[in-house]
Amino acid sequence: MLSYGIILWIVPFFASFPFVDSQGNYTVPETFFKSIMVVVGSAVGVVLAVAYFGSIRRDFFGVGVVIGFVWLAVNLGLDLVMVYAGFFKMSYAQYFTDIGLRYLSIPIYTVGMGYVLRRKTGG
Repeated sequence: MLSYGIILWIVPFFASFPFVDSQGNYTVPETFFKSIMVVVGSAVGVVLAVAYFGSIRRDFFGVGVVIGFVWLAVNLGLDLVMVYAGFFKMSYAQYFTDIGLRYLSIPIYTVGMGYVLRRKTGG
């Protein structure tokens, strides 16, 4: 579960490199960059959630809640380390309004998947 959370953070992190120069400036319009990051993060998250749920046989909804909030915590935690280290040149308040809030999509899709699987299988 934790390793999937790290993968969910690291893939979009590396995918962002072509769109940011060595000074931390965007090489594309900022709104386009943010849209790319949302799409990449969502795609990776859904693929990982599908893979994770593939090994689950019961309590789908509960698992969806747990993995959603564990992955949320992992992603926020790793990002906040980057803010603290100065890699993301922004305040914590700016981080939460520009980036952090978007991570709430993680538990939204994992809980949704868990709910649908519970309804479909009775588990």
